Amino acid sequence: QVQLVESGGGLVQAGGSLRLSCAASGRTFSEYAWGWFRQAPGGERERVAAMAWSGTRTYYADSVKGRFTISGDNAKNTVYLQMNNLKPEDTAVYYCAADIHSSAYFVPAAMADYDYWGQGTQVTVSA
Repeated sequence: QVQLVESGGGLVQAGGSLRLSCAASGRTFSEYAWGWFRQAPGGERERVAAMAWSGTRTYYADSVKGRFTISGDNAKNTVYLQMNNLKPEDTAVYYCAADIHSSAYFVPAAMADYDYWGQGTQVTVSA
């Protein structure tokens, strides 16, 4: 069983930064592919960033390219989402997700690709 615990959300003004963390249990953390998703009120859950477990391939939604960065720290069993130059439209609940079955260079796309999910953390960006 893998448990994911997110932290780092909060209220920030437009132009500010936050770093989300997702701490994971599990013996093979280094072989998990990762995704960060978000869901705004009334909206669908969308993928904003993802990373193959090799760390060599990443994905970013067009809306966050150049502003968000996904990274992982195997020693801490933690994956991060650094969010800079935040905009009010980034307001959402953010979820991390782990795919424990993917190959080293596969970047999971669909929600169904992911095996485990965190509980979500609220990010609110004020204008």
